Amino acid sequence: MECFTLQHCLGRILSEDVVAARDVPPFDNSAMDGYAIRYSDIPGPIPVTQRIPAGSAADALEPGTAARIFTGGVLPTGADTVVMQENTREQAGLVTVVEQPAEGANIRRRGSDIGAGDTVLRAGQLLMPQDLGLAASVGRHQLSVYRPLRVAVITTGDELVDPGSEPEPWQIFNSNGTQLCSQIRMLGMEPLHYPNVPDDPVLTGETLEAAAKSADCIITSGGVSVGEEDHVRAQIEQRGTLNLWKLALKPGKPFAFGAVAGCPIFGLPGNPVSSWVTFGLLVKPWLLAAQGAKVPELRRLKAVAAFSRPRPGTREEYLRVVLDSQPTPVAKLAGDQSSGVLSSAGRASALAVIPAGTTLLEGDALDVILVSEFLSPAATL
Repeated sequence: MECFTLQHCLGRILSEDVVAARDVPPFDNSAMDGYAIRYSDIPGPIPVTQRIPAGSAADALEPGTAARIFTGGVLPTGADTVVMQENTREQAGLVTVVEQPAEGANIRRRGSDIGAGDTVLRAGQLLMPQDLGLAASVGRHQLSVYRPLRVAVITTGDELVDPGSEPEPWQIFNSNGTQLCSQIRMLGMEPLHYPNVPDDPVLTGETLEAAAKSADCIITSGGVSVGEEDHVRAQIEQRGTLNLWKLALKPGKPFAFGAVAGCPIFGLPGNPVSSWVTFGLLVKPWLLAAQGAKVPELRRLKAVAAFSRPRPGTREEYLRVVLDSQPTPVAKLAGDQSSGVLSSAGRASALAVIPAGTTLLEGDALDVILVSEFLSPAATL
Protein backbone atom coordinates (compact mmCIF):
# COMPACT_ATOMS: atom_id res chain seq x y z
CA MET A 1 0.00 0.00 0.00
CA GLU A 2 1.09 3.55 -0.75
CA CYS A 3 -0.09 7.02 0.24
CA PHE A 4 -0.55 9.68 -2.45
CA THR A 5 -2.06 13.13 -2.81
CA LEU A 6 -5.52 13.10 -4.37
CA GLN A 7 -4.25 14.23 -7.77
CA HIS A 8 -2.22 11.02 -8.05
CA CYS A 9 -4.94 8.59 -6.91
CA LEU A 10 -7.12 8.53 -10.03
CA GLY A 11 -7.68 4.97 -11.22
CA ARG A 12 -6.09 3.46 -8.12
CA ILE A 13 -7.73 1.03 -5.68
CA LEU A 14 -8.46 2.45 -2.24
CA SER A 15 -6.92 0.41 0.59
CA GLU A 16 -8.76 2.01 3.54
CA ASP A 17 -12.19 3.40 4.34
CA VAL A 18 -12.53 7.17 4.19
CA VAL A 19 -14.56 8.60 7.08
CA ALA A 20 -15.84 12.18 7.22
CA ALA A 21 -14.39 14.21 10.08
CA ARG A 22 -17.15 16.85 9.91
CA ASP A 23 -20.56 17.50 8.45
CA VAL A 24 -21.03 18.41 4.79
CA PRO A 25 -22.24 21.08 4.44
CA PRO A 26 -20.74 22.21 7.76
CA PHE A 27 -23.43 24.87 8.31
CA ASP A 28 -26.93 25.74 7.13
CA ASN A 29 -26.59 27.71 3.90
CA SER A 30 -28.57 29.15 1.05
CA ALA A 31 -29.28 27.05 -2.04
CA MET A 32 -30.23 30.16 -4.05
CA ASP A 33 -29.47 33.82 -4.56
CA GLY A 34 -32.22 35.66 -2.71
CA TYR A 35 -33.26 36.83 0.73
CA ALA A 36 -33.04 35.09 4.10
CA ILE A 37 -36.12 35.90 6.21
CA ARG A 38 -38.44 34.71 8.90
CA TYR A 39 -41.42 33.02 7.24
CA SER A 40 -43.77 34.86 9.57
CA ASP A 41 -42.59 38.21 8.10
CA ILE A 42 -43.83 37.39 4.59
CA PRO A 43 -44.88 39.23 2.43
CA GLY A 44 -43.32 42.44 3.73
CA PRO A 45 -42.07 44.96 2.81
CA ILE A 46 -39.12 44.01 5.01
CA PRO A 47 -35.99 46.11 5.57
CA VAL A 48 -32.77 44.54 4.28
CA THR A 49 -30.17 44.90 7.05
CA GLN A 50 -27.20 42.84 5.88
CA ARG A 51 -25.56 41.25 2.86
CA ILE A 52 -24.20 37.67 3.08
CA PRO A 53 -22.03 36.44 0.16
CA ALA A 54 -20.57 32.93 0.25
CA GLY A 55 -17.43 32.76 2.35
CA SER A 56 -18.36 35.42 4.90
CA ALA A 57 -19.82 35.38 8.41
CA ALA A 58 -23.44 36.34 9.11
CA ASP A 59 -24.97 38.33 11.94
CA ALA A 60 -28.09 37.10 13.70
CA LEU A 61 -31.26 38.16 11.87
CA GLU A 62 -33.40 40.51 13.92
CA PRO A 63 -37.19 39.96 13.81
CA GLY A 64 -38.84 41.88 11.01
CA THR A 65 -35.64 42.16 8.92
CA ALA A 66 -34.20 40.37 5.89
CA ALA A 67 -30.68 39.55 4.68
CA ARG A 68 -29.57 39.68 1.08
CA ILE A 69 -27.94 36.25 0.66
CA PHE A 70 -26.14 34.44 -2.13
CA THR A 71 -25.79 30.76 -3.00
CA GLY A 72 -23.61 29.08 -0.38
CA GLY A 73 -23.92 31.95 2.07
CA VAL A 74 -24.28 31.13 5.78
CA LEU A 75 -27.92 31.18 6.90
CA PRO A 76 -28.14 33.73 9.68
CA THR A 77 -29.48 32.68 13.06
CA GLY A 78 -33.16 33.55 13.17
CA ALA A 79 -33.87 33.01 9.47
CA ASP A 80 -35.95 29.98 8.52
CA THR A 81 -36.58 30.50 4.78
CA VAL A 82 -34.75 31.75 1.69
CA VAL A 83 -36.85 33.42 -1.00
CA MET A 84 -35.43 33.35 -4.53
CA GLN A 85 -34.63 36.79 -5.83
CA GLU A 86 -36.90 36.17 -8.84
CA ASN A 87 -39.86 36.00 -6.44
CA THR A 88 -39.13 39.30 -4.73
CA ARG A 89 -39.10 43.01 -5.41
CA GLU A 90 -36.63 45.30 -3.64
CA GLN A 91 -37.00 49.06 -3.55
CA ALA A 92 -35.37 51.66 -1.31
CA GLY A 93 -33.85 49.02 0.97
CA LEU A 94 -37.15 47.16 1.44
CA VAL A 95 -37.89 43.71 -0.01
CA THR A 96 -41.37 42.44 -0.76
CA VAL A 97 -42.15 38.77 -1.47
CA VAL A 98 -44.34 38.56 -4.58
CA GLU A 99 -44.60 34.76 -4.79
CA GLN A 100 -45.14 32.76 -1.62
CA PRO A 101 -42.48 30.09 -0.97
CA ALA A 102 -42.82 27.02 1.22
CA GLU A 103 -41.63 27.51 4.76
CA GLY A 104 -37.99 26.37 5.02
CA ALA A 105 -37.47 26.61 1.26
CA ASN A 106 -34.07 26.86 -0.44
CA ILE A 107 -31.96 25.96 2.58
CA ARG A 108 -29.24 23.32 2.54
CA ARG A 109 -29.10 22.00 6.07
CA ARG A 110 -25.91 21.19 7.94
CA GLY A 111 -24.97 17.53 7.39
CA SER A 112 -27.68 17.00 4.77
CA ASP A 113 -25.10 15.53 2.37
CA ILE A 114 -22.63 13.85 4.73
CA GLY A 115 -22.60 13.53 8.50
CA ALA A 116 -19.49 13.51 10.63
CA GLY A 117 -18.47 9.87 11.09
CA ASP A 118 -20.06 8.69 7.83
CA THR A 119 -18.02 6.35 5.65
CA VAL A 120 -17.91 8.09 2.27
CA LEU A 121 -15.52 5.76 0.40
CA ARG A 122 -14.76 2.12 1.11
CA ALA A 123 -11.62 0.05 0.76
CA GLY A 124 -11.59 -1.83 -2.53
CA GLN A 125 -13.16 1.00 -4.49
CA LEU A 126 -11.73 2.08 -7.83
CA LEU A 127 -11.15 5.81 -7.45
CA MET A 128 -12.94 7.88 -10.09
CA PRO A 129 -12.86 11.70 -10.40
CA GLN A 130 -16.08 12.08 -8.40
CA ASP A 131 -14.62 9.93 -5.61
CA LEU A 132 -11.57 12.17 -5.34
CA GLY A 133 -13.84 15.22 -5.25
CA LEU A 134 -15.80 13.55 -2.45
CA ALA A 135 -12.60 12.86 -0.51
CA ALA A 136 -11.61 16.50 -0.92
CA SER A 137 -15.04 17.62 0.29
CA VAL A 138 -14.42 15.95 3.66
CA GLY A 139 -10.96 17.47 3.95
CA ARG A 140 -8.73 14.61 2.81
CA HIS A 141 -5.68 15.68 0.81
CA GLN A 142 -4.16 12.20 0.42
CA LEU A 143 -5.34 8.59 0.40
CA SER A 144 -3.89 5.15 0.99
CA VAL A 145 -4.09 3.04 -2.17
CA TYR A 146 -2.77 -0.30 -3.36
CA ARG A 147 0.39 -0.39 -5.42
CA PRO A 148 -0.54 -1.14 -9.04
CA LEU A 149 0.16 -4.74 -9.97
CA ARG A 150 3.05 -5.34 -12.36
CA VAL A 151 1.78 -7.68 -15.07
CA ALA A 152 4.20 -9.31 -17.50
CA VAL A 153 2.87 -9.67 -21.05
CA ILE A 154 4.57 -12.32 -23.18
CA THR A 155 3.51 -13.16 -26.72
CA THR A 156 4.84 -16.26 -28.47
CA GLY A 157 5.13 -17.48 -32.03
CA ASP A 158 7.55 -17.50 -34.98
CA GLU A 159 4.79 -16.03 -37.13
CA LEU A 160 4.65 -12.74 -35.20
CA VAL A 161 6.46 -9.50 -35.98
CA ASP A 162 6.04 -6.20 -34.14
CA PRO A 163 4.25 -3.32 -35.88
CA GLY A 164 6.80 -1.03 -37.47
CA SER A 165 8.90 -3.96 -38.67
CA GLU A 166 8.83 -5.43 -42.16
CA PRO A 167 7.11 -8.85 -42.05
CA GLU A 168 8.12 -11.82 -44.11
CA PRO A 169 5.38 -13.19 -46.38
CA TRP A 170 4.58 -15.88 -43.79
CA GLN A 171 4.42 -13.48 -40.82
CA ILE A 172 1.64 -11.40 -39.25
CA PHE A 173 1.74 -8.33 -37.04
CA ASN A 174 1.64 -8.91 -33.29
CA SER A 175 -1.67 -7.41 -32.11
CA ASN A 176 -2.00 -9.29 -28.81
CA GLY A 177 0.96 -7.57 -27.17
CA THR A 178 -0.52 -4.12 -27.75
CA GLN A 179 -4.04 -5.26 -26.92
CA LEU A 180 -3.14 -6.94 -23.62
CA CYS A 181 -0.91 -4.09 -22.45
CA SER A 182 -3.70 -1.64 -23.21
CA GLN A 183 -6.24 -3.70 -21.28
CA ILE A 184 -3.89 -3.84 -18.31
CA ARG A 185 -3.35 -0.06 -18.40
CA MET A 186 -7.12 0.44 -18.43
CA LEU A 187 -7.19 -1.35 -15.08
CA GLY A 188 -4.66 1.11 -13.66
CA MET A 189 -1.93 -1.54 -13.57
CA GLU A 190 1.59 -1.60 -14.99
CA PRO A 191 2.24 -3.85 -18.01
CA LEU A 192 5.75 -5.25 -18.46
CA HIS A 193 5.89 -5.90 -22.21
CA TYR A 194 8.47 -8.56 -23.10
CA PRO A 195 9.82 -9.05 -26.63
CA ASN A 196 7.99 -11.70 -28.59
CA VAL A 197 9.32 -15.21 -27.87
CA PRO A 198 9.89 -17.58 -30.82
CA ASP A 199 8.58 -21.14 -30.76
CA ASP A 200 11.45 -22.52 -28.73
CA PRO A 201 10.88 -24.46 -25.47
CA VAL A 202 14.07 -23.31 -23.75
CA LEU A 203 13.60 -19.63 -24.59
CA THR A 204 9.96 -19.88 -23.58
CA GLY A 205 10.81 -21.36 -20.19
CA GLU A 206 13.64 -18.91 -19.53
CA THR A 207 11.41 -15.96 -20.35
CA LEU A 208 8.70 -17.22 -18.00
CA GLU A 209 11.20 -17.60 -15.16
CA ALA A 210 12.64 -14.14 -15.78
CA ALA A 211 9.17 -12.60 -15.77
CA ALA A 212 8.28 -14.40 -12.53
CA LYS A 213 11.12 -12.55 -10.77
CA SER A 214 9.89 -9.07 -11.68
CA ALA A 215 6.12 -9.34 -12.06
CA ASP A 216 3.15 -9.95 -9.79
CA CYS A 217 1.43 -11.94 -12.54
CA ILE A 218 2.27 -13.25 -16.02
CA ILE A 219 -0.01 -13.24 -19.05
CA THR A 220 1.02 -15.10 -22.19
CA SER A 221 -0.70 -15.43 -25.53
CA GLY A 222 -0.25 -18.45 -27.77
CA GLY A 223 1.51 -21.72 -27.08
CA VAL A 224 -1.17 -23.31 -24.88
CA SER A 225 -2.87 -25.56 -27.43
CA VAL A 226 -1.88 -29.10 -28.43
CA GLY A 227 0.43 -28.42 -31.38
CA GLU A 228 4.05 -29.51 -31.48
CA GLU A 229 5.15 -25.85 -31.49
CA ASP A 230 2.99 -24.90 -28.48
CA HIS A 231 5.49 -24.74 -25.61
CA VAL A 232 3.95 -22.47 -22.98
CA ARG A 233 1.75 -25.07 -21.32
CA ALA A 234 4.58 -27.62 -21.15
CA GLN A 235 6.99 -25.06 -19.69
CA ILE A 236 4.47 -24.08 -17.01
CA GLU A 237 4.22 -27.74 -16.02
CA GLN A 238 8.01 -28.21 -16.04
CA ARG A 239 8.86 -25.02 -14.14
CA GLY A 240 5.84 -24.68 -11.88
CA THR A 241 2.28 -25.94 -11.58
CA LEU A 242 -0.60 -26.12 -14.05
CA ASN A 243 -3.95 -25.86 -12.27
CA LEU A 244 -6.27 -25.43 -15.22
CA TRP A 245 -6.21 -26.17 -18.93
CA LYS A 246 -9.01 -25.97 -21.49
CA LEU A 247 -12.38 -24.29 -21.03
CA ALA A 248 -15.85 -24.99 -22.40
CA LEU A 249 -15.75 -21.49 -23.88
CA LYS A 250 -15.95 -20.14 -27.43
CA PRO A 251 -13.77 -18.37 -28.32
CA GLY A 252 -11.14 -19.30 -25.79
CA LYS A 253 -10.93 -23.08 -25.35
CA PRO A 254 -7.11 -23.35 -25.05
CA PHE A 255 -6.69 -21.43 -21.77
CA ALA A 256 -4.25 -22.26 -18.98
CA PHE A 257 -3.76 -21.10 -15.40
CA GLY A 258 -1.01 -22.01 -12.97
CA ALA A 259 2.18 -20.62 -11.45
CA VAL A 260 5.85 -20.35 -12.35
CA ALA A 261 8.26 -19.86 -9.43
CA GLY A 262 5.24 -18.90 -7.32
CA CYS A 263 4.09 -16.22 -9.77
CA PRO A 264 0.51 -16.70 -11.08
CA ILE A 265 0.35 -17.17 -14.83
CA PHE A 266 -2.49 -17.03 -17.33
CA GLY A 267 -1.92 -18.70 -20.67
CA LEU A 268 -4.29 -17.13 -23.18
CA PRO A 269 -5.04 -18.38 -26.69
CA GLY A 270 -3.07 -16.85 -29.54
CA ASN A 271 -6.06 -15.87 -31.67
CA PRO A 272 -6.67 -12.17 -30.95
CA VAL A 273 -10.42 -12.38 -30.27
CA SER A 274 -9.92 -15.40 -28.00
CA SER A 275 -7.26 -13.46 -26.12
CA TRP A 276 -9.56 -10.42 -25.87
CA VAL A 277 -12.54 -12.43 -24.61
CA THR A 278 -10.67 -14.57 -22.07
CA PHE A 279 -8.89 -11.52 -20.66
CA GLY A 280 -12.20 -9.71 -20.10
CA LEU A 281 -14.07 -12.70 -18.70
CA LEU A 282 -11.38 -14.38 -16.61
CA VAL A 283 -8.17 -12.41 -16.23
CA LYS A 284 -9.58 -8.95 -15.53
CA PRO A 285 -11.70 -10.02 -12.51
CA TRP A 286 -8.76 -11.96 -11.06
CA LEU A 287 -6.38 -9.02 -11.47
CA LEU A 288 -8.82 -6.57 -9.89
CA ALA A 289 -9.45 -8.90 -6.96
CA ALA A 290 -5.70 -9.44 -6.52
CA GLN A 291 -5.32 -5.65 -6.53
CA GLY A 292 -7.72 -5.43 -3.58
CA ALA A 293 -10.81 -4.34 -5.51
CA LYS A 294 -14.35 -5.49 -4.96
CA VAL A 295 -15.45 -6.85 -8.32
CA PRO A 296 -19.12 -7.20 -9.28
CA GLU A 297 -20.38 -9.66 -11.86
CA LEU A 298 -20.64 -8.36 -15.39
CA ARG A 299 -24.09 -6.87 -15.92
CA ARG A 300 -26.22 -8.65 -18.51
CA LEU A 301 -28.94 -6.90 -20.49
CA LYS A 302 -31.78 -8.39 -22.51
CA ALA A 303 -31.87 -8.07 -26.30
CA VAL A 304 -33.61 -9.68 -29.27
CA ALA A 305 -31.55 -11.75 -31.69
CA ALA A 306 -31.42 -10.69 -35.32
CA PHE A 307 -29.63 -13.96 -36.19
CA SER A 308 -30.04 -17.65 -35.43
CA ARG A 309 -27.97 -20.49 -34.01
CA PRO A 310 -30.03 -23.58 -34.92
CA ARG A 311 -27.46 -26.10 -33.72
CA PRO A 312 -26.59 -26.33 -30.01
CA GLY A 313 -22.93 -25.93 -29.17
CA THR A 314 -20.93 -27.78 -26.55
CA ARG A 315 -19.34 -24.58 -25.22
CA GLU A 316 -20.72 -21.30 -23.93
CA GLU A 317 -20.31 -18.86 -26.81
CA TYR A 318 -19.69 -15.12 -26.85
CA LEU A 319 -20.63 -13.48 -30.14
CA ARG A 320 -19.64 -9.98 -31.21
CA VAL A 321 -22.84 -8.03 -31.93
CA VAL A 322 -24.03 -4.51 -32.66
CA LEU A 323 -27.05 -3.26 -30.71
CA ASP A 324 -29.51 -0.84 -32.27
CA SER A 325 -31.35 1.76 -30.19
CA GLN A 326 -34.91 0.46 -30.26
CA PRO A 327 -36.89 0.23 -26.99
CA THR A 328 -35.86 -3.42 -26.83
CA PRO A 329 -32.34 -3.62 -28.27
CA VAL A 330 -31.85 -5.85 -31.31
CA ALA A 331 -28.53 -7.67 -31.54
CA LYS A 332 -27.03 -8.02 -35.01
CA LEU A 333 -23.82 -9.90 -35.73
CA ALA A 334 -20.89 -7.47 -36.03
CA GLY A 335 -19.28 -9.53 -38.79
CA ASP A 336 -17.26 -12.71 -39.12
CA GLN A 337 -17.21 -14.54 -35.77
CA SER A 338 -13.91 -16.34 -36.36
CA SER A 339 -11.58 -15.99 -33.39
CA GLY A 340 -8.91 -14.53 -35.68
CA VAL A 341 -11.09 -11.66 -36.98
CA LEU A 342 -10.36 -8.73 -34.69
CA SER A 343 -12.19 -6.20 -36.88
CA SER A 344 -15.57 -7.51 -35.69
CA ALA A 345 -14.51 -6.85 -32.08
CA GLY A 346 -13.82 -3.25 -33.07
CA ARG A 347 -17.31 -2.91 -34.55
CA ALA A 348 -19.11 -4.67 -31.70
CA SER A 349 -21.02 -2.76 -29.04
CA ALA A 350 -21.88 -5.89 -27.06
CA LEU A 351 -21.20 -9.60 -26.62
CA ALA A 352 -24.16 -11.93 -27.00
CA VAL A 353 -24.06 -14.89 -24.62
CA ILE A 354 -25.22 -18.25 -25.99
CA PRO A 355 -25.22 -20.94 -23.26
CA ALA A 356 -23.89 -24.39 -24.10
CA GLY A 357 -26.47 -26.86 -25.33
CA THR A 358 -28.99 -24.21 -26.45
CA THR A 359 -30.31 -23.14 -29.82
CA LEU A 360 -31.30 -19.65 -30.88
CA LEU A 361 -33.81 -18.49 -33.50
CA GLU A 362 -34.18 -15.01 -34.91
CA GLY A 363 -36.47 -13.02 -32.60
CA ASP A 364 -35.52 -14.97 -29.47
CA ALA A 365 -34.45 -13.12 -26.35
CA LEU A 366 -30.82 -13.39 -25.31
CA ASP A 367 -28.38 -11.91 -22.81
CA VAL A 368 -25.78 -9.37 -23.89
CA ILE A 369 -22.83 -7.72 -22.15
CA LEU A 370 -21.95 -4.19 -23.22
CA VAL A 371 -18.41 -3.93 -24.56
CA SER A 372 -17.94 -0.68 -22.64
CA GLU A 373 -18.53 -2.57 -19.37
CA PHE A 374 -16.65 -5.65 -20.53
CA LEU A 375 -13.51 -3.58 -21.02
CA SER A 376 -13.89 -1.06 -18.18
CA PRO A 377 -12.23 -1.44 -14.78
CA ALA A 378 -15.59 -2.12 -13.14
CA ALA A 379 -14.31 -2.29 -9.58
CA THR A 380 -16.98 -0.95 -7.31
CA LEU A 381 -19.08 -1.70 -4.26
